[in-house]
Amino acid sequence: MPAGITFAGMHASASSGFSRRQYALAAVALFLIEVAIALFVHDDWVRPYLGDVLVVILMYATLRALQPRWPWRRVAVGVLLVAFVVEGLQYLRWLHWLGWQQQPLLRVMLGTYFAWADVWCYIAGIALVAAAEWWKRRGWS
Repeated sequence: MPAGITFAGMHASASSGFSRRQYALAAVALFLIEVAIALFVHDDWVRPYLGDVLVVILMYATLRALQPRWPWRRVAVGVLLVAFVVEGLQYLRWLHWLGWQQQPLLRVMLGTYFAWADVWCYIAGIALVAAAEWWKRRGWS
């Protein structure tokens, strides 16, 4: 294994902000929160806005847990670009064109309608990621 990484301890290199285990635990927690939001929350704020903020953080934490050596800024930008692409595909009504518009799981996971508010939520989520990484790398817990 490359220096700085151990499987059992799930430790990333010393230069990274959070450990691999911390990213993995965050990803699991965020996934469970997202599932709870999808199943039980049907409001005009938490589901459409907070859910979108959290989903990019979930994607980021998952990738960092799987690939802790990847530079955090590149992972953050990559996650944001994927979110933008999915939102752009929603604008094109891709689920409709693929004939998947009646699939409830896909509708929840991939969305059905484009909204600029979603784009801003994705940006806010990645801004929170950047703030957390910045604070952690400066030795603030």
